[in-house]
Amino acid sequence: MRISSDSTFTYKGQAVDVKQIGRELGVRYVLEGSVRKASNQVRITGQLIDALTGTHLWADRFDGSLEDVFELQDKVASSVAGVIEPALQAAETARSAGRPTNDLTAYDLYLRAYAMVLSSAARAPEALRLMEQAIARDPRYGPALGWAAICCVRLLVDSLSKDQEADRRKGADFARRALEVAGDDPGILANAALPLAYFGEDIGAMIALVDRALALNPNYARGWHLSGILRRWLGQPDIAIAHVENSLRLSPRARVGTSFITIGAAYLDSRRFDQAVPKLLLAIQEDPSSPQPYRLLAACYAHMGRLDDARDAVARLRAVTSVVIPDVGYLRSTEHRELFLSGLRLAAGEAT
Repeated sequence: MRISSDSTFTYKGQAVDVKQIGRELGVRYVLEGSVRKASNQVRITGQLIDALTGTHLWADRFDGSLEDVFELQDKVASSVAGVIEPALQAAETARSAGRPTNDLTAYDLYLRAYAMVLSSAARAPEALRLMEQAIARDPRYGPALGWAAICCVRLLVDSLSKDQEADRRKGADFARRALEVAGDDPGILANAALPLAYFGEDIGAMIALVDRALALNPNYARGWHLSGILRRWLGQPDIAIAHVENSLRLSPRARVGTSFITIGAAYLDSRRFDQAVPKLLLAIQEDPSSPQPYRLLAACYAHMGRLDDARDAVARLRAVTSVVIPDVGYLRSTEHRELFLSGLRLAAGEAT
């Protein structure tokens, strides 16, 4: 629930405790800020606070000149809008995790699963199990349906699926059911679009769905992230990089997806191997359990002629999964598929 400015302005200029504001307005979180002027410079500060505990969830400051005050205002609005959603999601996840598991509602199950699927590829099966429990409690729970479909994609991409065909059918079904109840919810629209594109639906139509989500909320960081992934699958690496970098700008602290993998893969697609390598090394550092960055890194090293490094990347890959050469049918560009697979085969010592 968002409280109107008429209500919040009554506290302007007063030294009121945030917990008191939360009680009086009936809100869990409070966004507060200040504006300071010195000569021709302006500094705007903002912070997001848990009104129940007083915990600071996010804080930042923005500096600019009076001549550019409207541009600065737009920058602040964009940054704040982009960071609040993931910050609140993280706070609600942490709050939910402290509750007894036998008291969990569908929302609690969803939040626990949400934290898992973004934290580690290895936890995707457990996240899917929790999402399915949430859906069993509420079959029309759109966010859970969308994320369950995402989990199915993760099982396949990260070679964790025990029945690939069954997981493909299940993921597509979850995504279609999510769209049936999505309405104008940007998160559900975007999360449903990615699995459907992966499972073979028209990728142009799925990009249009994500574009619709971004039209509804231009500051939706995960929407830009998913748009980047789809643009990469379509064969547009430069646009993919720009969109994922925009998601990182909007949400620099809270993770919204596998950003470094996507950027590194897009650099590989455009044969900028030297730029791909550091991004993929960051991706491995971020989640050592995901096989995809090892595969991409091995392919990059092979195309750079660094075969010892390529073989080392494959050895590290084999420690994570037995599947070295994955299915890359989701890549619509034949050139990009072959570039990736030829490098990976060379790194693995397989005949091309």
